[in-house]
Amino acid sequence: MASRSCALLLILAMATARLAADVTDAAGAGPVFNVTDFGAVADGKTDNSRAFLRAWMKACATPGRPAVVVPRGGGGDGDGSYLLHPLVFRGPCRGFMELRVAGVLRAPPGLAAFRGCHEWVHFSSVDGLLVTGGGTFDGRGATAWPLNECPKKRDCKFLPTSIKLGRVRNATITGVTSLDSKSFHVTVAGSQGVRIHGVTIRAPRDSPNTDGVHIQGSSDVRVTDSAVATGDDCVSVGPGASDVVISGVTCGPGHGISVGSLGRYPGEEDVRRLRVANCTIAGTANGVRIKTWRGGGGGASPQRRPTAVSGLVFEDIVMRKVRNPIIIDQEYCPYASCRDEPPERRPPPSAVRISDVKFRNIRGVSATRVAVKLSCSEASPCRGLELRDIDLRYVKRGVATQSQCAHVAGGVAGGTLVPPSCI
Repeated sequence: MASRSCALLLILAMATARLAADVTDAAGAGPVFNVTDFGAVADGKTDNSRAFLRAWMKACATPGRPAVVVPRGGGGDGDGSYLLHPLVFRGPCRGFMELRVAGVLRAPPGLAAFRGCHEWVHFSSVDGLLVTGGGTFDGRGATAWPLNECPKKRDCKFLPTSIKLGRVRNATITGVTSLDSKSFHVTVAGSQGVRIHGVTIRAPRDSPNTDGVHIQGSSDVRVTDSAVATGDDCVSVGPGASDVVISGVTCGPGHGISVGSLGRYPGEEDVRRLRVANCTIAGTANGVRIKTWRGGGGGASPQRRPTAVSGLVFEDIVMRKVRNPIIIDQEYCPYASCRDEPPERRPPPSAVRISDVKFRNIRGVSATRVAVKLSCSEASPCRGLELRDIDLRYVKRGVATQSQCAHVAGGVAGGTLVPPSCI
C-alpha cells in the first residue's frame, strides 16, 4: 500500500499544471500559494503530501517568482506539525521557485511509508530554487535508526535522505533546520550552483549515517555559516564533486569534514578543487579527513584511469578536543571484519590517487597524541602535500603530539609545525 502511495505521489508530481495564478502576496513580490488553501492540516496526523504537491504544481506553472508557503501550525488539534509522506517537487518550472517553510514538517515514523522511495523531500530538475522560512524538517530518525544495518554490513540498504537536491541548478537553502534525519540530512547530487547557508543540522552523536551535507556529482557548491551537530560527517564530499567551498561551518559532534569515502565502487569520478576554510571543529571523531577504501578506486575498465583527488585546501581551521585532527586514511574500512582479516586476505592497496593537498593554519587541541596522520596508499603514494603553520597541542598538558606518515612521495612543510612534520 505504501509503495502504491509513493508511486501515485511521483505521478502527481510529474503532472503539468496549466492553471493561472490567482493569489498574490501583499508586498507584490510574487504569487503566494499557501498549502493550507490546498487542504494541508497541521495536526501531525494527516498526510499532507497531496496538498503540498497541488500547491507546488500550481506555483510551478506560474511565471515570475511564486512562493509555496507553509505557515506555522497551532491553534487546533494535534501538535501543530505537518505530516508529510515522501514526495518529489519536480521541475522544470516557469518561474523561480520558493518554498517558504515557517512551520514544522514531520516525516512518517519508521520505514513503511518509504518503500520505493530513497528520499523524504526531493527537489528534482528545478532551475532556480529557494528553500527558506525558519522552519524545521523533522526526519524522526529515532524511529528508524535501529533498522539501519549499514554500521555492521557492507552490503546494506541506506535509509532515506531527508532533503535531496537532484539535478537542480541555482538553488539556495537558508534559514531552516534539519532535525534527526533517518540517514543523510541534505544530499546534493548531479547539481550546479547550490548554496547552503545559515542552516542548522542536528542529530545525536550516536545516530548512524546521518551526514549533515553530502555532495557528489556536483559543481559550484558552497556550504557556509552553518552549524552541524550529528552522528557522522558534518560535511562529506563524494565522487564527482568539484569547485566546492565549505566555510564558516561549526562542526561537532560528528565525524568531521571529510572527502570520501572513495574507491568503494568502480569507475567513481574525480574530486577536484575543494576549499575548507574558517571552520571550527569540536569534539569530533576526526577533523579534516580524506578516506579511501582498500582495493578500490580503479577504473570501471582497464582503459579507465584510477579515481583522482586533487586541488584541495584546508586552511584557517580551529580544532577543539578533536581526535585525528588531520588525517588521510587510504585503508578506510569501518567494519570490525576488516580489522580482523589476516594480511593474506586483505584487499590490495587503494588505487585512488591523492595529490596537491594543502593543510594551512590549522590550530587547537587534539584528543589523540597523533595529531597528523598521513596514511597513503602503497600502490599510489600521495604527492604534493603541504603542511604549513600547524599548531595542534595534545589535550594532556606536558605530552607532545606526534605526526605519522606512510607512503608520502614528497611535499613541503613550513612555518610553525606542532607536531613536527613527517613529510
